[in-house]
Amino acid sequence: MTGLLDSLGLAQSAELLSLSPPGWGRNLLRGLSHSLQIAFGAYALGLVIGLFGAYGKLYGGKVTRDLLAIYTTVIRAVPELVLILILYYVGSDIINKISAAMGGGRVEINGVAAGIWVLGIVQGAYATEILRGAIQAVPLGQIEAAKSYGMPAIMTMRRVTIPAMMSFAVPGLANLWLIATKDTALLAVVGFNELTLETRQAASSTRAYFTFFLAAGFLYLMVTLFSGVIFARIEKWARRGQPSLTGAGR
Repeated sequence: MTGLLDSLGLAQSAELLSLSPPGWGRNLLRGLSHSLQIAFGAYALGLVIGLFGAYGKLYGGKVTRDLLAIYTTVIRAVPELVLILILYYVGSDIINKISAAMGGGRVEINGVAAGIWVLGIVQGAYATEILRGAIQAVPLGQIEAAKSYGMPAIMTMRRVTIPAMMSFAVPGLANLWLIATKDTALLAVVGFNELTLETRQAASSTRAYFTFFLAAGFLYLMVTLFSGVIFARIEKWARRGQPSLTGAGR
């Protein structure tokens, strides 16, 4: 009897997770796709903000350094969920006020674009500190050598600083990417149609909470494992030509 019930339970779970109706598998994959779109966009935006933020903190004027210090401190001090609510609703309000001032109507903000903007601002603060530390880890002699050859600042950054700092930055940036993928779940509170919201809707409709949240956890795990493989290759590429830790210990 127990074996029969287990078989029926597995069959029912498989039916609920199937890609065709009445299964909800397609909805979960759609949510995962939206989550990854937001994560990729926010991560890219965060890297851009982080790179300029790191250089601003290291080489900018006093006002620039102070403003960036306030930005990174506030973002890292306030919980992500609170930041998402503030940035989403404040940003939406500002955009609609600007539209009204220009004689336009209410602007319907695309969920993916808004998610990228909100999480990108959060990611930028953490990326700023990661990249700042990585830049400081680059031997000063390499930068001085580039300057002695007459390289302008942009060329030095592109040809010397960024390639040299990558080996120091990749572990931190890998963790930041995983944070981005998990933070997309917080966007469910403002109604973004990502994986967590799709999972919650499927679970509440079928009352199969364990089945759907387990499936969502499995999808997040697969993203994490695949990301780990990719970043391991990136780190190996970034450390090419450098002595390995195994060789150094002999």
